[in-house]
Amino acid sequence: MKKKIIGKIIICLAGLLALFVYYYVTIPAINIHSTGTWGALFLLVLLLLSFCIFRQFKKDRQTVVEGENIFRFNLKESSLAVKALAGLLILLGLVYLTGALLSSPFFNAAKYQRLLSIEEREFTDDIKQVDYKTIPLLDKESASLLGNRKMGSMVDMVSQFEVSGDYAQINYQGKPVRVTPLTYASPIKWLTNQKNGIPAYILIDMTTQNTECVKLSEGIRYSKGEYFNRNIYRHLRFRYPTYIFDEQIFFEIDEEGTPYWVCPVKKFNIGLFGGQTIGRVVLCNAQTGECVDYAVTDVPAWIDKVYSADLLIQLYDYSGILKHGFWNSVLGQKDCLQSTNGYNYIALEDDVWVYTGITSVSGDQSNVGFVLMNQRTMETRSYKVEGAIEDSAMSSAEGQVQNLGYCATFPLLLNIADEPTYFMALKDGAGLVKKYAMVNVQKYQWVAIGDTVQECEKNYTELLNTNGIVSNSLDMGKSVTGKIENISPVVLEGNTHYYICLENKEDIYDIDMSDADLIQIIRYQAGDTITIEYLEGYGLHEVRGIK
Repeated sequence: MKKKIIGKIIICLAGLLALFVYYYVTIPAINIHSTGTWGALFLLVLLLLSFCIFRQFKKDRQTVVEGENIFRFNLKESSLAVKALAGLLILLGLVYLTGALLSSPFFNAAKYQRLLSIEEREFTDDIKQVDYKTIPLLDKESASLLGNRKMGSMVDMVSQFEVSGDYAQINYQGKPVRVTPLTYASPIKWLTNQKNGIPAYILIDMTTQNTECVKLSEGIRYSKGEYFNRNIYRHLRFRYPTYIFDEQIFFEIDEEGTPYWVCPVKKFNIGLFGGQTIGRVVLCNAQTGECVDYAVTDVPAWIDKVYSADLLIQLYDYSGILKHGFWNSVLGQKDCLQSTNGYNYIALEDDVWVYTGITSVSGDQSNVGFVLMNQRTMETRSYKVEGAIEDSAMSSAEGQVQNLGYCATFPLLLNIADEPTYFMALKDGAGLVKKYAMVNVQKYQWVAIGDTVQECEKNYTELLNTNGIVSNSLDMGKSVTGKIENISPVVLEGNTHYYICLENKEDIYDIDMSDADLIQIIRYQAGDTITIEYLEGYGLHEVRGIK
């Protein structure tokens, strides 16, 4: 009798150990809305049922057929435990399937359609005249190349660490940047370095393409590259066992450069599994592991990413496609709109907004407008701007350099002289940016190419002028008045340029003497006061007029 009791205890302990290992490895949320919780319940009941059936076979369910021992199983003749567990397994399956079905858009089209509130706005009111200091010139792929190149030059770390693939786009000190942590190069490198943690992260300025490896006084101890309790997902699970974290957590830095993990918590608004948005956000210090739990409306303003781009796009598609119910979205498709097959990010009002075009579900090659969706607040703005779909604009830009074989990145939407304009980089086969292109949204055959952003914009403005959209007298730049501190003539490619520095100004102003309207600069010298109209660049500004 004692042996039987000990055997049962051992079996129970083995079962608990197996359940702990399953929980430690898969770390499901203990939450009725979590599919991981349902999976664990199914597994537990199935294991118990299998154990009871095995014991039943072992006891008295053998019979002899044609001289051979075989096992015979009949549910009616089974023990109460087997019947109860089988019934519980069927009940769990029915509840899960019913919950999934009743949470679907088939039964809740109107609720899904209202998940996202969309405000119609005017393009020229929100998207101001282009500011070159805020144009993100790099996509994630190009940023990855710069990050890997920078890491290759860090001889003290390159053998132990590599660059993670996060490259989250955020606003940092008023500039659009991409930031990503380092990670351990291999399990062996983790073993030898995990005591001190990850020593740095990569910071890439998306306007100047300046890449910096920011070394930390205290290492990053909580990351995706850890293997046990310091793994960020496991750390979050043990702190918040009932929270269902989004698949994407974001690496960000605050205005002082301190690294954090921004961890959105899912909220299900429709039934058991439907209508996902974000309800809370856990902010985890990547160095200390300290966590702060916020309601989504109370998230600090420096955080840029709470809603992933994919989630926002999905919510917009629900709003556009389910406008007149589920069956209309499948059959008649009256007034059904959807996002185009790509998106990009825009820095606006010190937040990061997801940009994507809006097109009909019929698959034509034109946009009826576009939307901007705030990744921190979920605020969504819609703009009625008809024109070419992004793919058509990309093909048009690539056609201008087809002899070079460059490929266009997914475009940004800019305001150039109150004209909605696609802006994109053109990359060679190695992924390096070689040129820039601007394509008019409504007239996508109007394409301007330039080796720099300023040259591209200049060519585009001249193109608009040629087609009567803007006049030569239109002020496309800014104005500054100051005392000349230094003036120097320089010959570039056979043309004389005057470079001017003003007192108390760090910027340099470039006057191209091939422009006859600027010849009066020869009347000025150091100490004179001058008013300059210029097109803003990156520290070197192109002068358009002198007063």
